[in-house]
Amino acid sequence: QVQLVESGGGLVQAGGSLRLSCAASGGILYALAWYRQAPGKQRESVATITSGGSAMYADSVKGRFTISRDNAKNTVYLQMDSLKFEDTAVYYCAAKTRIAGTFSKWGQGTQVTVSS
Repeated sequence: QVQLVESGGGLVQAGGSLRLSCAASGGILYALAWYRQAPGKQRESVATITSGGSAMYADSVKGRFTISRDNAKNTVYLQMDSLKFEDTAVYYCAAKTRIAGTFSKWGQGTQVTVSS
């Protein structure tokens, strides 16, 4: 089984940057993703990266966020630039452990708060 631990969240001003990290252990990771959940909102996908390094982004973060992974370290990152107030949320790391499966493994989340 896979365990995921996020870190790197914090409080930043609009226009600032944060880099989130997710350390994974315990299994094969076919794909990794970052989700977020803002207060009163449903959890939404932010970015996804496959084992081959192909990345996809939500329209709301495209051009501002970059997802990457270091397979040797079993770590996925989310570089967040030009942060907006609307980016405020708890950010979760998620893993797909079966090639045809879903993002069913989740970390505990890390809070990102952007002040305007």
